[in-house]
Amino acid sequence: MASAGELVLPGQPIIFARRPVPQLGPGLYARDDQIRAALVGIPRNDAATLTISRLRPHPPAPNSVVLGSITRLSPLQAMIAITVVDGVPLPHGEEFVGVIRTQDVRATEKDRVKIADCFRGGDVVRGVVISLGDARSYFVTTARNDLGVIFATSEAGATMEPVSWQEMRCPKTGRIEKRKCAKPENL
Repeated sequence: MASAGELVLPGQPIIFARRPVPQLGPGLYARDDQIRAALVGIPRNDAATLTISRLRPHPPAPNSVVLGSITRLSPLQAMIAITVVDGVPLPHGEEFVGVIRTQDVRATEKDRVKIADCFRGGDVVRGVVISLGDARSYFVTTARNDLGVIFATSEAGATMEPVSWQEMRCPKTGRIEKRKCAKPENL
C-alpha cells in the first residue's frame, strides 16, 4: 500500500491518514472498499479532490539524467540508446540517440580514457545530457561518481557486480572486467 505523495502503480491501493476520504478525480477508482490508482504517478490532493496526473515523457534537455544501453563502440565514443529521461520511461520504439565521447567519460585523466575499458555493448548506463549535440544525437557525460555503468552482463551471461569505480566482477567465474561504474545510490 502507498500513502498519498508516493509514486504509485496501476491497481496499487492508496491509504489516507485523515478522514473523510476525498472525492476521487481522474486517475483513481474504488474497488473492494479501497481507493486504487489507475495510472502511474503521484497522488495529489487538490482541495477536496484526489487526482493522479499522467507522467508525460519529454525529450532530453541539458542536465537531464538519462538511462540507456550502449549500442555501438568506437575508439573515440560510445553510442547510447536513451530509454529513460529524468526517471520517466519513453514509449517503446521512441528512443533517443546519445554519444559519450572519450573526454566526457570521467573528470580526471581525460586523455588516458579508452572507451573499450569503460563500456561494452549492452551495458546499461546512467548519464547526464551536457548538450544537444548534432541533429541526430545528444552529448552525454558520465564524469561524476554517480554516473556510469549500472548494469552489465559478463561473457558467461551473469549479472556483474561492481568491485571498484573501474572494475566489475562476474559472480559465476570470478573474472574481472573493466567498466566505468556508477557509484550505487544507497552508499
